[in-house]
Amino acid sequence: MKCLICISEATYFFSKTYHEEPFATFMKDIGEVQYYKCVNCGFTMSKTHYELSHDDWAQLNHSYHTFSEQAKAKKQSKGNPPPYFEQAFLLKVLACNKIINAERILDFAGGHGTLSKIIDKYFGMSMPIYDPYMSEENGRTYISKDSLTTYKTVLNSALFEHVTSREDLDEINRLVEKDGCMIIHSVVAENIPADENWFYLRIPVHCTFHTNKSMDILMQQWGYSSSIYCPAGKCWILLKIEPENIESIIAGINHEFQTEYLIYKKGFVDYWKGF
Repeated sequence: MKCLICISEATYFFSKTYHEEPFATFMKDIGEVQYYKCVNCGFTMSKTHYELSHDDWAQLNHSYHTFSEQAKAKKQSKGNPPPYFEQAFLLKVLACNKIINAERILDFAGGHGTLSKIIDKYFGMSMPIYDPYMSEENGRTYISKDSLTTYKTVLNSALFEHVTSREDLDEINRLVEKDGCMIIHSVVAENIPADENWFYLRIPVHCTFHTNKSMDILMQQWGYSSSIYCPAGKCWILLKIEPENIESIIAGINHEFQTEYLIYKKGFVDYWKGF
């Protein structure tokens, strides 16, 4: 099969069978998962998930997310939720320093709107939500697909590991204006381990795994010139056009906080070398 990112050959890497419940039950009819890895950029994906029918993929997502919400309510979650407060604070810092434009911002696939609620309540910023599977949550109305336009800033948290086609990725980027930015929260590693017990394989709806090289290639394809990484928020800010004196602005923020809060680099910030 071909790599979704660089179109090079992707070859068999390793396999996994789910034994942990309830994931084993969710995957019972799907069976063993086969992972393929790109020989060029290292991008790794599940060939098994890639070949699922639309209905089977939708059912797997429904089963997992229903379980996940029930587990959260019982404080028995098996997932690893994003650092929502740190991400909300990051957005405020970026907006205050004019690194991003927060006037036209979208939370893409924002789920139950946790991040949007936090940034609204505690930081006074409005962030509309689009999610293909939701239209309303506790009285909050979501943007419909027909109402989507383009935005200066598009954020997506814990999404890049769920895609099953290149179109899924390109759909997000099309929403970013020519001088806009994309903010992503995901796991990006130097190398994907051939280990069925790797923490990011625990969840059966995680099916694509990005490397530093594959993300750098993706940035170039989409026209992003540089990026910023925030270790606290575990987010990358991909910039198409840099603000003037970006390095001085980031140095000033880091000096204020007395820590390396933001890391800047031309291309993709390859912060994570291993786990």
